[in-house]
Amino acid sequence: MMKRNIWVLPLLAMLLLSSCGEYNKLLKSTDYEYKYEAAKSYFAKGQYSRSVTLLNELITILKGTDKAEESLYMLGMSYYNQQDYQTAAQTFIQYYNVYPRGTYTELARFHAGKALYLDTPEPRLDQTGTYSAIQQLQMFMEYFPESSKKEEAQNMIFALQDKLVMKEYLSARLYYNLGNYLGNNYQACVITAQNALQDYPYTNLREDLSILVLRAKYELAVYSIEEKKLERYREAVDEYYAFKNEFPESKYSKEAEHIFAEAQKVLKD
Repeated sequence: MMKRNIWVLPLLAMLLLSSCGEYNKLLKSTDYEYKYEAAKSYFAKGQYSRSVTLLNELITILKGTDKAEESLYMLGMSYYNQQDYQTAAQTFIQYYNVYPRGTYTELARFHAGKALYLDTPEPRLDQTGTYSAIQQLQMFMEYFPESSKKEEAQNMIFALQDKLVMKEYLSARLYYNLGNYLGNNYQACVITAQNALQDYPYTNLREDLSILVLRAKYELAVYSIEEKKLERYREAVDEYYAFKNEFPESKYSKEAEHIFAEAQKVLKD
């Protein structure tokens, strides 16, 4: 169940903070109660850089008071709304570690995962951040299995897994395209694609990964030494049957049939 709204502010604070001059005076003030209300006011108006500045000062000062918890969560949301997702995630993680049963723990865990999700790189780049996002979202679902945000979290995990599969597909395709450049890369293609199929059996890229395996096994046979040629052509034929069985109406059917026919020619000679 989502918690109470924390952004209700006194009208007086909204009016007092209307000018830059007032803001500069506020920064020098030692009236921390006033600064706290001002930070909430700036947050409500979408002036997140100002709320961040004030809240970063107040976090330590308010420690141990009833306002400390709210301030830390609001700081995380300020970073989040500024699209500083890495800092936001760190702040949300700090929040739920300090307040494991806090008022905003459910939201903090959710937004820690979502912030990392929004910060993940394109598939060609290093995917460390993607693994971190999946971990945070899975933890959120474990701690709050009945949350109203469960479905959104699950959909983000699926999208992140798709990104990881795409990373493996691009790697396997690269190995295949490299061919015999600086060595035989076809075996690396087979291993990479098969690992992706095993790790993500329900991926939408299953057909594309499977045809890569078939292509690479055939090329392995073509470029094998004589002692291994027949064995590897047989492996390519076996792979063809497995591919045809799983994808009888494949968009790659013509290519698969051609590979099969070429392999059979060698095996019949």
